[in-house]
Amino acid sequence: MQHNFSVDLRGIVDLLGRHLYSSPRVYVRELLQNSVDAITARRASGDEAEALIRIEPIEATGDGTLRIHDTGIGLTGPQVHELLATIGNSSKRDELGLARHDFLGQFGIGLLSCFLVADEIEVITRSGDAPTVRWRGHADGHYTLEETAPRDGPGTTVVLRARRDFEHWLATSTVTELARHYGSLLPYEVRVGDERITEGTPPWRAAHPSPGARRDALLRYGRRLIGAEPFDVIDLAVPEAGLSGVAFVLPHETGPGERAAHRVYLKRMLLGERVEKIMPDWAFFVRCVIDTDELRPTASREQLHEDDLLTSTREALGESLRAWLVRLASTSPERLAAFLRVHRLGVLALARHDTEMLRIVDEWLPFETSEGRVTLREFRRRHRTLHYTPSVEEFRQLAGIAVAQGMGLVNVGYTHHLEVLRRLPRLDPGLLVRRLDPGELATRFESLDPVREPAIRDFLATAAAVLEPKGCEPIVRSFEPVSVPVLLLEGAGARSAVRGSAGLQGADGIWGELVSGGAEPGEPPRPQLVFNHRNPLIARLTSTVDARIVELSVEALYGYAMLAGNRPLRPEDMAGVNRAFLGLVEQAVHPGGQG
Repeated sequence: MQHNFSVDLRGIVDLLGRHLYSSPRVYVRELLQNSVDAITARRASGDEAEALIRIEPIEATGDGTLRIHDTGIGLTGPQVHELLATIGNSSKRDELGLARHDFLGQFGIGLLSCFLVADEIEVITRSGDAPTVRWRGHADGHYTLEETAPRDGPGTTVVLRARRDFEHWLATSTVTELARHYGSLLPYEVRVGDERITEGTPPWRAAHPSPGARRDALLRYGRRLIGAEPFDVIDLAVPEAGLSGVAFVLPHETGPGERAAHRVYLKRMLLGERVEKIMPDWAFFVRCVIDTDELRPTASREQLHEDDLLTSTREALGESLRAWLVRLASTSPERLAAFLRVHRLGVLALARHDTEMLRIVDEWLPFETSEGRVTLREFRRRHRTLHYTPSVEEFRQLAGIAVAQGMGLVNVGYTHHLEVLRRLPRLDPGLLVRRLDPGELATRFESLDPVREPAIRDFLATAAAVLEPKGCEPIVRSFEPVSVPVLLLEGAGARSAVRGSAGLQGADGIWGELVSGGAEPGEPPRPQLVFNHRNPLIARLTSTVDARIVELSVEALYGYAMLAGNRPLRPEDMAGVNRAFLGLVEQAVHPGGQG
């Protein structure tokens, strides 16, 4: 007797192939899931019959079909009708006892995935002492159900007749590869022809004579998995998710932008090799292999469904990694140092949120400072105020000057460094962490002896005229290191240093204009070009009477300071540098401007 499906089967198959499954290869997974569920159901009923799944590819059958046999619980005629004619009816699955959480899939939807590779599906099944029934479904949207010759004992056989040009999906090499890929860790024996596919107990659950032997075996397993000798292996367990497994610490550097994908099994059936979101985002330095009983898959059964259980599981797995790092710090500092050399970014990312990781970074991870590469713990023992610069270029310009002024300067121009530095007061409440205002350095520079200040009046007047179009004002100070001739500073500190300098209080005339910088009240501070009077070149320049030499030199030194501070040169700045260079060459060749 012919019956019609309760849904548009052709539309369902199109939906499965185009939008749900990534490849026809999943049909093997779905067939294995159905067989595993059937055997699980039979075992749950108290029947301890042999648990076996056997696949015969098209070469073995000789009639162009693939057959998969299982020794599961089987189905009666009414059960087949309900499961396969009413796709997705969860209430019927409940009535039949096939909706328990210990089952892998859904028999109806899973079986329909076979239409991705076959035009006809035949199911021969027997439950207990009930009659054996044969169900035949066709891709054009109809099926037949009838009693047939008795099957030898309970169980089910699924027969697939390949669609045209899809025969290779049912061939021995393909089926063997896919069965091993998805089912190698299944708890029941799986065979393709005479070849055993299942490997038995997952590697992390296998018994070994000693912890060392177990570790060696897991590292060998990890080598096959990631293609290199893992740095270490970490046990993972989250009981509420029924989760167990291992994380392999990668021996090479990875970055936060690299998508970390992990191998996840669901009740020992492979869910996917590139499952995301199972680990925290910062854990990009590990690759995991886990098995879970409770986490829910997405509809495609290739990723995990985002819910509260997955969120709590992710947090618990992150805690396992954090505990490993803390344990490494206390038991094997040398290995921790080796790990940090490779995976500093991951640890820094974790230290942004985790106090224990912050302690590890503080004690073990060197930072670039004005006193060389030292740990933050060592550096803050010498400095109770930690200044920082937000860019590498600014740090390199100011580091030597900061050392000379006795300031502790940290370079936070690298990923996560600023966030970590700002969290240090959590470990040391008396510590101050401040961004360095470059202008603040001027407050630490020495003002000139009042006796010398009148001697540089003409120099400052000429320099002010040159720098005025650039929105910059000159000051003269003495500071270390002597090798730095000029320094371009921006910030309120430099202006305060000019206004409060000795010998200039109450000045009028040109000095008063220089002190105010020509700025109106409330106007933002202007950049300061600080000339270092300790530098021999600057000392001679400030006493030069040739105004033309001063003009060209100030123009050139302004360009030098811009380049030293990694500031972009505007077209007018570049023109000024060229003009100064050529003018100074001319002065050198023709002193006094004479030919």
